[in-house]
Amino acid sequence: MKKYQFVYPAIFIKDEDDGSYQVFFPDLNIYTSGKNITETFLYAKDLLKVYFSYALKYEVDYNKPSKIEKLLENCKPHEIAMYVDTIVETDK
Repeated sequence: MKKYQFVYPAIFIKDEDDGSYQVFFPDLNIYTSGKNITETFLYAKDLLKVYFSYALKYEVDYNKPSKIEKLLENCKPHEIAMYVDTIVETDK
């Protein structure tokens, strides 16, 4: 079993109306959401794991992570940029 670690920047966007969050991985063009920041972060980790599990299994090309500084420069007041990581185990 081989382990791969992936670390990607993500933007967490707060919905001012209900307090929920969406999270978007610009480099991968994937997103998910949750009721609060903690739940959304955990869903983001799961999403990243599923994404890379399939990418490795089916040998799908994917973008390398960009620098978080670019995201931080463009964040609006209701947005938070942070890294999200995951570890994927594979037989390859």
